[in-house]
Amino acid sequence: MQAWRIQDDHTLKLDHRESPEPGVGQVRVKVEAAGVNRADIMQVQGLYPAPPGFDNSVPGLEYAGVIDAVGEGVMKRKVGDRVMGLIPSGAYAGQVVVHEREALTLPDELSFAEGATLPEAFLTAYRGLFLEGGLQPGQWCLIRPATAGVGLAATQLASTLGARPIGTSRDLDNLATARDMGLLEAVVEDENLPDRLLEITGDGVAVMLDMVGPDWKNLLKGLRIEGKLVMLSALAGATTELNLRALIARRPTMMAMTMRSQPLEKRIAIAEVFNDRLAPLFANGRLKPLPLKSFPFSDAQAAHTHMVEDSFSGKRVLVND
Repeated sequence: MQAWRIQDDHTLKLDHRESPEPGVGQVRVKVEAAGVNRADIMQVQGLYPAPPGFDNSVPGLEYAGVIDAVGEGVMKRKVGDRVMGLIPSGAYAGQVVVHEREALTLPDELSFAEGATLPEAFLTAYRGLFLEGGLQPGQWCLIRPATAGVGLAATQLASTLGARPIGTSRDLDNLATARDMGLLEAVVEDENLPDRLLEITGDGVAVMLDMVGPDWKNLLKGLRIEGKLVMLSALAGATTELNLRALIARRPTMMAMTMRSQPLEKRIAIAEVFNDRLAPLFANGRLKPLPLKSFPFSDAQAAHTHMVEDSFSGKRVLVND
């Protein structure tokens, strides 16, 4: 099979490797489409290696395809099943091997390319807002920013499940797609953000899903007392300053999470949440796949360049030739 391999000079080369064989409880998936993420670019650059125990030479976190082989002991999956998933590394390949229970069901209503837009964005957003953040129907939440994959997924999930999403961007024109997905309020990403949150909500948002950082000293003024801040990334910087007395007075819960480094049992648990709670919403049309731009599998570099240089609000997907 073909696979993109990371070279010593931090470039990608399309290479051939042997097809993997599924072990006990595993299935092999013929990859029809692979989602492109910033983590892939960072992995190529040597800045974000795969977790220990996983092949760092082949990037790619998201796949969608058809099961073409099953290992011993597989009970719930069979050859021909349409699946998708989020894995620690290796999706830029013709085939991947995963545990049968960590594979997500790909609804028949969605194409493989559409399926490849879902796992990373929707699993991350749902876990951050609802499982970690405890967001409830009717509550306000802040999605910072609401422009790329996770932000768009979070907007759609919050709106569909009855919460009230507020999204940020440095340019409000970039929130047009988020508005189409149910964003109720759009706020400029600047020093006045906390004041605007208080104007909109009265007492602050219940949950902040933050991918920007680092100005929490100012930002936390817009979080209601005993609200929750869930940090996914730190796009604007790695350090912050906090007033501890103000922090004690407001009593926030602050946490950080990642999806990539989870052990298998955690990946299985979140997959079961998706299959039980979210897959039916995609099947009946209440949730929609993200806007996408597709690139041939043979031109992964073009997809990476597009992600770096273009402000497209959606997902890039590699489609097998």
